[in-house]
Amino acid sequence: MTPDDRALVDRFLEMMAAEAGSSQHTLAAYRNDLERTAESVGSLGNASSDDLSRLGAQWRDLSAATVARRSAALRRFFGFLVDDGLRKDDPSASVPRPNVERPLPRILESVEVERMFEAAEDRAASGELAAVRNLALLELLYGSGLRATELVSLPRGAMRPGQPFLMVRGKGSKERLVPISSRAEAAVAKWLEIAPGGTQWLFPSGKKHLSRVRLFQIVRAMAADAGIAPDRVSPHVLRHAFATHLLSGGADLRVLQSLLGHADIATTQIYTHVDSARLVDLVNSRHPLATRDR
Repeated sequence: MTPDDRALVDRFLEMMAAEAGSSQHTLAAYRNDLERTAESVGSLGNASSDDLSRLGAQWRDLSAATVARRSAALRRFFGFLVDDGLRKDDPSASVPRPNVERPLPRILESVEVERMFEAAEDRAASGELAAVRNLALLELLYGSGLRATELVSLPRGAMRPGQPFLMVRGKGSKERLVPISSRAEAAVAKWLEIAPGGTQWLFPSGKKHLSRVRLFQIVRAMAADAGIAPDRVSPHVLRHAFATHLLSGGADLRVLQSLLGHADIATTQIYTHVDSARLVDLVNSRHPLATRDR
């Protein structure tokens, strides 16, 4: 692997650890997959669609699970390059995709999320700078389902008084409106009263904004404060919890797709499997034939 490719892979894995909460085992597997691919295509960062389309023949003797993992690693890697402006095109559509069942996302129960809020609110009551900031972060993560990158890169003026939504720039530089709860609005308002000035970021850190890695660390520390195993929680897990709990409350799948910023509703449909019990009950109670006598 070239030095340039290695630097890109390092940045990608840093994002995976911070935003998706990937374990060390997963990160090591992704690194190995990307290194093996680099051996096949030459320059990984400059690989073309044609380069990637030839991988199918090279992977034909691998198990479906291994091909699925390598395919996922490449799709996420090239998606990351595009999102971070390191590459203009995404050639990963040419990567082989085995027909395997997609794993269900990790989520937290609503009572566990409530415990995190109780612990965060207790700390924020002291008025301590980091504690007030952390509560605002938690409110936006769980209350709006923002991605880690979307959250940490919010500009200082992202929230305006009396405007119950944010304009967020998500994956592929696509903009979407994200509703903001009154709780999140209040938490951010308190944060802005004491937040450092002279910066363009809502959550500054030095001369830049809070990093994804630091956000990941903050969220895990907040989980530990609530008595929840830190390795179960990440910014992405809170995003999953936002989606699943909204669906449990009766949210429409298309609305959820819009809130999450998914380009394809098939991505959003994974949450129907997580909340299958509610959907079965919905069919049994609401379908026109449910109450029809035989």
